[in-house]
Amino acid sequence: MDESGGSGQPRSGNDEPAQHHAGPAAPTADPEHPDTDARTQGADAAADVRSEEGSAEASQHDSEPTDTSATAPSAQTPASDEDTAPDAQERPSTDATPSQHPTADAPGTETAPEPSPAPPTDTHPDRTLAHSGTAKGRPPRRPKEPGGGLLMGRPFGVPVYVAPSWFLVAALITWVFGGQLDRVLPELGAARYLVSLFFAVAFYASVLVHELAHTVAALRFKLPVRRIQLQFFGGVSEIEKEAETPGREFVLAFVGPLLSLVLAGLFYLAMQPVEPGTVPGVLLAGLMISNLIVAAFNLLPGLPLDGGRMLRAVVWKITGKPMTGTVAAAWVGRALAVSVLIGLPLLTQSGALGSNAEDNVGMDTVMDALLAAILAAIIWTGAGNSLRMARLREHLPELRARNLTRRAVPVETDTPLSEALRRANEAGARALVVVDADGEPLSLVREAAIVGVPEHRRPWVAVSGLAQDLTDGMRVSVELAGEDLLDTLRATPATEYLVVEETGEIYGVLSAADVERAFVKAMARPN
Repeated sequence: MDESGGSGQPRSGNDEPAQHHAGPAAPTADPEHPDTDARTQGADAAADVRSEEGSAEASQHDSEPTDTSATAPSAQTPASDEDTAPDAQERPSTDATPSQHPTADAPGTETAPEPSPAPPTDTHPDRTLAHSGTAKGRPPRRPKEPGGGLLMGRPFGVPVYVAPSWFLVAALITWVFGGQLDRVLPELGAARYLVSLFFAVAFYASVLVHELAHTVAALRFKLPVRRIQLQFFGGVSEIEKEAETPGREFVLAFVGPLLSLVLAGLFYLAMQPVEPGTVPGVLLAGLMISNLIVAAFNLLPGLPLDGGRMLRAVVWKITGKPMTGTVAAAWVGRALAVSVLIGLPLLTQSGALGSNAEDNVGMDTVMDALLAAILAAIIWTGAGNSLRMARLREHLPELRARNLTRRAVPVETDTPLSEALRRANEAGARALVVVDADGEPLSLVREAAIVGVPEHRRPWVAVSGLAQDLTDGMRVSVELAGEDLLDTLRATPATEYLVVEETGEIYGVLSAADVERAFVKAMARPN
């Protein structure tokens, strides 16, 4: 790899073939060109890894649309269909790798941001700029603030959303609890459903307190929290970074169930002066029991539950390897999923949960089996997502701007496109930087824009008309790597970025497409 020259003139970026690029989550590789990722050159030595997951554990994770990237067609012949590169996909949102703390009457899920498949931009990475494939570009769009339903407020500066699915579960709780009230307080009549609705809202307020406990602990440890979402099976706190030590990880996970236990105790104390068999007495008893269930369920030692994160922290502390802790807690989580799928219906049928076995037939049996299947699927999927996000975090340090930067040639504003492509071919470069008379960079020629210029018009089209003006966010340090690199690119969505040395000298051009492809290769590599 060449070093940059003086006076702001770029000698080159990376002499080697263009690297692959990375996005928000793991897109699938191009099946027609299986050798593409094999050509990618990641860093041989990975930096220290903070931990697993990120959202989308959040993670779960909600991507923002960004620019597409592409490569220019041959100056001699139009690009063939097989050389055409589709639009680059969205880069990860920190939602791409947020760590989630699900809480619920049933478990929440711990999911990674759903990737948008992005086929390789250049199926022949050893080509120069003028011999690359084509692609269409999109104008840059600012990332949207994460949504997720109805915004209820911003406690501690963190947005709290109520997902549409919450209204479904609120109606279900109102119906089920209303039926129980009819047996306990038949004199209420139709008003029992109003009391049941109040119970549903109060219960989810308790879930919100559980999630706020995670949020306050995360902010205390200087971990950014993207949002809190109340949904069908409880709540999720999307924490964008992982705790740096197993002790902090344990505390971060434990505070949620602890607050649920505290709430259960408070409701128990509030019951003492209240007469049993009254509306306040029934409500307080229901809230006490529901918070005990939430605490007990979340303390089960398997991901994605809080107990699974606590188990992960313990194994991490013993072995010194966060990935080992993640693997152990994820497999325990999968075992829990199987246990729930088989054990919950059996417990219900046996009458061990307090009902008569002869009453648990017909529709009740079907509903129990359906509930068990939903819970098992959520736990199993969350455990798998935890493993995937852990692998992502482990390989992120391999993404280095220095390794992924393309060689670039400087051209002045009035240089014809055909001449610029000729210089790029001669230099073996795959990017063009528009500079002023003093060699100071002004803009980057967009690869997607080159595609729109017919070959016969290129001698009469100046490169300045195809360039995107440089902003401060489009200048990135050559030393950036891993999550810092992705965060920098997400802050200013674009298709290309100017890579500079610490001294300010031009090193080359970084394509978002190359970063995403390198990300895919890192994710595909076994641990």
